[in-house]
Amino acid sequence: MSRKVYLHIGAPKTGTTYLQDRLALNAKTLADHGVHLPTGSPLVSPGLFHFRAALDLLGQDWGGPPGHAEGSWEALVRRVKRRSGTVIVSHEILAPAAPGQVARAMRDLAGSEIHIVYTARDLARQLPAAWQESIKQGRRWTYRRFLDRSEKGRTWFYRAFDLPRVLGTWAAGLPPEHVHVVTVPHSQTQPRVPGPTQTQHDDRLWLRMCEVLGIDPAWAPLDSDRSNRSLGMAETQVIRQLNRRMERSARRESTYDALIRDLLAQGELVKRASAAVRLPPDRYDWAEERAERWIEWIEGSGVHVLGDVAELRPVRPPADQEWHDPDRVRAKRQLATALDALAAMTREAARRPDPERQLTHRVRAQAQRLRGD
Repeated sequence: MSRKVYLHIGAPKTGTTYLQDRLALNAKTLADHGVHLPTGSPLVSPGLFHFRAALDLLGQDWGGPPGHAEGSWEALVRRVKRRSGTVIVSHEILAPAAPGQVARAMRDLAGSEIHIVYTARDLARQLPAAWQESIKQGRRWTYRRFLDRSEKGRTWFYRAFDLPRVLGTWAAGLPPEHVHVVTVPHSQTQPRVPGPTQTQHDDRLWLRMCEVLGIDPAWAPLDSDRSNRSLGMAETQVIRQLNRRMERSARRESTYDALIRDLLAQGELVKRASAAVRLPPDRYDWAEERAERWIEWIEGSGVHVLGDVAELRPVRPPADQEWHDPDRVRAKRQLATALDALAAMTREAARRPDPERQLTHRVRAQAQRLRGD
């Protein structure tokens, strides 16, 4: 049985949500052409199945009670081995895996032709997106502290972005032609709220991914409207302050997550027009130095590149463009954002059934049944 397994390991904030959703939407037609996206059951999406498998491989329990992902990696491996042709496994939390975890993945998938796919983006776009994503997930640090720790390699996101480290670990023992770097194109205007430019950006990234995976784009006609959109400065600060007030944590399941992350951070507040979080001018020298190190590693390693390594170089903003500090958002802007958040929470509370009223109805119904009414 001939089988190619493509492990798309990230990086985070490189259009992975869009790519994964588009693959899932077209899973049936792709399977008709020998391209498979394994899943556990019709009730479990490929995205969730791959997320749990990645958690299990990494020994993590994010997003659920302890042990909720246990056995998921083994389940995915079993499904991979039932297939021939092309099999795709994709989740961005795989990027910073340790050597032992990568070695286990390679052992478990032995017998397949393994390819590593890594989508890469310049740090001027990556770091602002990563900070606001960490706030969505419950962190409370300031932008400055996040950047300071990232420069020292002491954030999970930077470990996932560090291309030589990530690929040096995942590509160990693989032929360079089995390691693929897909660069994320620069948008011409880079708007925060997706519009025509963002759609073109996604199409270019999708076509590059199709070429790597050996997919004819005609096999996947359904487009995705999903993307993990970034918050603006005011919205990020309001979520950060709410995380502090509610003592929310990024490392454990929180009863507030569905409201704060899903309803507000990925729902109501992402719709607001607000100034984008951008890399500070004094951080560009470091980001450019990192980019040159990445490009040197790529060119020296002989890995396959889809796109242009020049897209990994940060694009400095115009000299006359003023930079605004996300840690110093005016109180008036935060208040307007907070009121929108409160209005969304109020609407959600009004929509949800009253537990006491539901209990009363159940008690009355039970009493009627006992009386034989």
